[in-house]
Amino acid sequence: MPSPAFRRAAPALLASLSLGLMACAPATQPQASAPQPTAPAPAPVAPPTAPTFVPVQPLGAGRVTGFASAAQVTDPARTYQAVLNTSKGPITLELYARQAPVAVNNFVFLALNRFYDGTRFHRVIEGFMAQGGDPQSTDPALRARWGTGGPGYSFRAEVGNGLRFDRAGVLGMARAASLDSQGSQFFITLAPADFLSGGYTVFGQVVSGLDTLQRLTRTATPNGEVPIPGAEPDLIQSVQILVSR
Repeated sequence: MPSPAFRRAAPALLASLSLGLMACAPATQPQASAPQPTAPAPAPVAPPTAPTFVPVQPLGAGRVTGFASAAQVTDPARTYQAVLNTSKGPITLELYARQAPVAVNNFVFLALNRFYDGTRFHRVIEGFMAQGGDPQSTDPALRARWGTGGPGYSFRAEVGNGLRFDRAGVLGMARAASLDSQGSQFFITLAPADFLSGGYTVFGQVVSGLDTLQRLTRTATPNGEVPIPGAEPDLIQSVQILVSR
């Protein structure tokens, strides 16, 4: 017969035993479920195909430097490039036919008439820009007048397209004080020149040959634009126009 002490301790022993059994009991296993079908991975999206460019044939066999106006030769729905073949190497420009249709058409029209062949980058300033497109710059005897020539007509700047001179390699139209004085001369920035944004037409960007651009001979100093003695401006030997298929 259990002693009175055992009877008094029994409830506590039973409780501790129950707790021990509960601790030793196997954990309840989660109910197995059937595997869920996985959704097929989305098909990879192919990157947009780069346009294929073909040369545009010149409008004539000889160089023409005087016109009453620029004929319409471009389609703003197509993409254009221009390859400047210079004495330092080629520089390829993308032309913004949608954002600056008048300037791009003008440049393409003149290039297809060989207007720029043999002209020079007559004004190149370190840290600023390289300017060319004056038909008079083919003639060293007219050097005092370089920078004043044009195609025989002028047209208005396109400054509301939101494009900016915010990096090196931006192609812009040169002009005199009036917004209506654009003609044939252009410039390409050698460094950001955002102070020109909104006042001069942006109509393209260098896409190849930025190193060539940076090698062009500097013709004047940045401070005061003093001519650099002995500097010989680089030639634009020819300009080839390319158009997307």
